[in-house]
Amino acid sequence: MNGGRAVFLRHTAQLAEGEMGRVRELLDAVFEGDFSDEDFEHALGGMHALVYEGGELLAHGSVVQRRVLHAGRALRVGYVEAVAVRGDRRRCGLGGVVMEGVEGVVARAYELGALSASAAGARLYAGRGWEVWGGEIGVLGPRGPERLAEEEGSTYVWGPPGGGVLLDPAAGPLRFDWRNGDVL
Repeated sequence: MNGGRAVFLRHTAQLAEGEMGRVRELLDAVFEGDFSDEDFEHALGGMHALVYEGGELLAHGSVVQRRVLHAGRALRVGYVEAVAVRGDRRRCGLGGVVMEGVEGVVARAYELGALSASAAGARLYAGRGWEVWGGEIGVLGPRGPERLAEEEGSTYVWGPPGGGVLLDPAAGPLRFDWRNGDVL
């Protein structure tokens, strides 16, 4: 508990009965119906940071494993998904609480973190030390490597303090593993 708030960190398999539905309802409301079934699937299978108050879900974010090729290496990346704060509770620090939870997972389990930021979310991530990837972004698609120029400038990376992998845009692109829907 934190000031009447309860913060939980749970794997998808540990979500309480009905909790996955509450997460989806929050995401649908926050993203105003622009959160597809594929987007929701991307947020599952990893760890979820959940913020409750009075039994109501106020904020959510998850981190899932992705593989990224860079400079001849396959990196294990904690990819942050579905960060959302209920509309009437924005600008109260809940996004930071969620990010603290997912960053802890990234720091303990992955070589680095990555995410694709909306214009609305970019300030939160930059303020927490996430940096815009300054190089090319791509994917290993069904037909081979493909550039995702539309993701350049909105893809952020984060190395855990005192560890992580040093990335160098001059050493080549970040090429993410393929998935259905929006790849990033």
